[in-house]
Amino acid sequence: MGIHRTNRASGLLIELSEDGGSLYERLTSGIRAAIVAGRLAPGHLLPPSRVLAAELGCSRWVVNEAYTQLAAEGQLQTRQGSGTRVTTHPATRDPDRTPETGRAPAAPPVVADLRPGAPDVAAFPAPAWTRSLQHVLTTVEWEPSLFPPPAGAWRLREVVAAYLSRVRGLTVEADEVLITCGTSHGVSLVARVLAARGVPHLAVEDPGWPRLHQVAVAAGLPTEPVAVDAEGLDVEALRRTGAQAVLCAPAHQFPTGTALSPTRRLALLAWATQRTSVIIEDDYDAEFRYDRRPIGALAGLDRSRVVYLGSVSKTLHPGLRLGWMVPPPALRQPLLDALDSAGAGPSTLDQLTFARLADTGGYDRHLRRVRKVYRARRDALVTALGSHAVIRDCGPVLGIAAGLHLLVPLPPGLHDHMIAEHLAGRGIAAMALSGYATRRHAPALVIGYGRLTPTRAQWAAEQLAEVLLDLRP
Repeated sequence: MGIHRTNRASGLLIELSEDGGSLYERLTSGIRAAIVAGRLAPGHLLPPSRVLAAELGCSRWVVNEAYTQLAAEGQLQTRQGSGTRVTTHPATRDPDRTPETGRAPAAPPVVADLRPGAPDVAAFPAPAWTRSLQHVLTTVEWEPSLFPPPAGAWRLREVVAAYLSRVRGLTVEADEVLITCGTSHGVSLVARVLAARGVPHLAVEDPGWPRLHQVAVAAGLPTEPVAVDAEGLDVEALRRTGAQAVLCAPAHQFPTGTALSPTRRLALLAWATQRTSVIIEDDYDAEFRYDRRPIGALAGLDRSRVVYLGSVSKTLHPGLRLGWMVPPPALRQPLLDALDSAGAGPSTLDQLTFARLADTGGYDRHLRRVRKVYRARRDALVTALGSHAVIRDCGPVLGIAAGLHLLVPLPPGLHDHMIAEHLAGRGIAAMALSGYATRRHAPALVIGYGRLTPTRAQWAAEQLAEVLLDLRP
């Protein structure tokens, strides 16, 4: 029976058999077995002979001889100045393992990522963020608490309350703000509370962002689709569902890009009042409106019926996992309890760093800068798409001049998922509208331009035009 010896410096796990062979032979076999089993992947850097010998309690000669033997077998490669690594040569594979059959060919590399929902993370204000983090770590009055309250760091709640009042027309106090890990986290918490209160299902926009629908279902709240048209959510269709809660994005619907019209906004609030229902407002990218000032949050019109959700996933970086929620007074305590019981909020350091960034004006400066960048990218893409007749003949791009995506109509008779597949074959990642909908819609592509530079917009439009010309009936 083998024994396991772990190098504490690198975490390298090596099984040394007890078959009576020399330590050199057992070490050679142990490393070889780790390579064959896949525990040591191609390119893995092995520890220096001195370090491994010290951890195993043997001489460097034993380790060097094992490395030399495995290098001669083609399992390892040793280069001066770069250490000893597992080779990428086929000899590292188990000769007794049969090759897999029927594996799909590897997809071509993505050279233009037009998938919606992500900002240009290269625009992240790293210097300002670093300065804010350093301030938090070195200034006594900003020192993070050891056990932050479930509602979130107080400084951040103050900053978010002031920001929402100033930018989104939502007048709230700091103690009314709850800090979350983002919109998905917020939807999960609300769905959990509503399901516990006996709400049978959640109405959702169709088409819509499937991730939020899945989160609600996982929290115990089934969803029911409601149509979206040129004015946004169809409130009359919502009434017919008998739903007691709805999830929607009034400022900029995804993926159609429409804004809920003033008439529909009032009708939606009237529905919530008449049915004593709850509206979950996903305000995911309202900071980016390019043709006019953004409209205020729906929650600013009626705090008693709307749960407001916001985050920094589009404005700063999705990886921060930082957002906020402003619930109606009647739901605040149940949601706070749900936050407390979940016990998994965002990093306190991230909360305070963002609070410091906003407090010093760094967040506003960042938004002004990237707003200009995204507007230029949208304008360049719209112009490029309009320069090709085969695209132009399908009609103008859809959606208000806002956010990080737009909707491109396609010729009737073509399936949008087929167009997306052909574009993927050219290294362009784009999403079909049908992937976000439960019912049939006119074919269209949902294109994100957050990471598409103006100089690449013309090339991307040319690729789409060529695909349409090849596939049109």
